[in-house]
Amino acid sequence: MLSADVNRYISLRRALGYKLVRAERHLIAFARFAAERNESHIRTATALTWLPTAAKSPNAMAHRLMDLIQFARFLRAEDPRHDIPPANIKRNTNRPVPYIYTADEIARILNAAGNLRHQRPNPLRRELYVMLFGLIAATGMRVSEAIALRLDDMLPDGVLRIRETKFRKSRLVPLHPTVVEALKCYIGARYQFAGESDWLFPSVEHRQMCLRMVNYTFRCVTRRAGIVLERTQQPRIHDLRHTFATRVLEQCGASRGEVARHFVALSTYLGHVSIHNTYWYLQATPEMMVDIAAAAETVFREDAA
Repeated sequence: MLSADVNRYISLRRALGYKLVRAERHLIAFARFAAERNESHIRTATALTWLPTAAKSPNAMAHRLMDLIQFARFLRAEDPRHDIPPANIKRNTNRPVPYIYTADEIARILNAAGNLRHQRPNPLRRELYVMLFGLIAATGMRVSEAIALRLDDMLPDGVLRIRETKFRKSRLVPLHPTVVEALKCYIGARYQFAGESDWLFPSVEHRQMCLRMVNYTFRCVTRRAGIVLERTQQPRIHDLRHTFATRVLEQCGASRGEVARHFVALSTYLGHVSIHNTYWYLQATPEMMVDIAAAAETVFREDAA
């Protein structure tokens, strides 16, 4: 049965360090669909019939199709009766344009978070969101990484431990002294209201915070801070990560060696699985594009001389 093959495939790939949470969900759904048709092998016709029922957008269908193709290749190596569906769905690879916050806007965000109304079940609301948003802005970590932090992830000498993140990789994140001091103040307030929980940013029930609630609160805070743009996509909490990476790259030197060192260091700090993900930040601001153009012109002149 395909369901047993899915479990075997996922287990083998997880042993290599892949999470595959989404892929597992997609493949289980396909295995059920195939089982309803009494099929124990992957069939291209069945896959193409399943895709429109499983997803509506081309992007979503492309994600499911790629997961299924990789699974089919794995099974076909053992049994040639499995089809490998063609990758003929066009996927939109355009990334959303990030919003790069100014230093003043970040200060307004933290100020607005500090003025949130205290809710009866959550007396730590103001301190928690100021520290959470401030930590993301100061380190560029993913919001999912921030809300997954536990108290024992705060290591000596101002270092945070990020455990098994997006690509099941752990890393250490050194903190600026001002961030360390802010964390100490936050911990003092936190122990008064949430001493029983080991989450650094606990929910009202002393559990891990809900990502949906964090995103909702951030949208409320940006509106109160007056950061509302005339565009379809409003500023996101993930844009704090983009802002951090962009500001770091803006400060690196112009020489090739300095840029290379900054890229490797930044890629490691951000937890990117590949450095090409870090290169994308070069497109983030007009100022950076001007610097790139100037550096490129200098290199061209040197090569032409």
